[in-house]
Amino acid sequence: MRKLLLSSNSDFVIEKGLRLLFDDISKIKMAYIITAGNGSQNRGYIERYKEMLDKEGYNFDVLDIEGKTENDLRELLKDKNAIYVEGGNTFYLLKAVRESGFDKVLAEMIDEGAVYIGSSAGSYIACPTIEMSTWKKPGEEKDRFGVTDLTAMNLVPFLVKAHYDPDYRELLKERISQSRYETKVLKDGQAILVEGDNYKLVGDGEEIKI
Repeated sequence: MRKLLLSSNSDFVIEKGLRLLFDDISKIKMAYIITAGNGSQNRGYIERYKEMLDKEGYNFDVLDIEGKTENDLRELLKDKNAIYVEGGNTFYLLKAVRESGFDKVLAEMIDEGAVYIGSSAGSYIACPTIEMSTWKKPGEEKDRFGVTDLTAMNLVPFLVKAHYDPDYRELLKERISQSRYETKVLKDGQAILVEGDNYKLVGDGEEIKI
């Protein structure tokens, strides 16, 4: 049965989320993919989360998929049972996913039982599209690094909108109504746990309805 955890933020993943996926964390062999950070001006959060992963005792290797080939990735990931994709710039990440063939390798691994974990941008690329990365107020848009096709990996049939801020409620209401996909709005501390064809909200507080 396939398992995914699509989270708003990594604090939740590291402190609680991984324990929802694995009964025994000593059995985790995880790739922590930091590629989305290459498109961000401030990468300090990656070091903080690496320290948290170490402190919690997780077995992980840090991996940047940029510049890799499908064969490279198959070799680097061959012993991993968890793929954890960190947040950052979603456009940069999606570009690297396509160029490296990560999407093809990941699909094979999920079919073979590997667990996928996404945080923010890492959650977005698991959705049908990354259109929610464009749901910004004027002047807040991120560099798209030449990405015009927003089609993502389509591992789930819905969209995830991370880091909910009540100030954006009306904007989200408008954009969600225009999307062809169901949208799950998450605040930090929440995630969507996918098991087979079923999915549910996990984490702190009630589901956010827009």
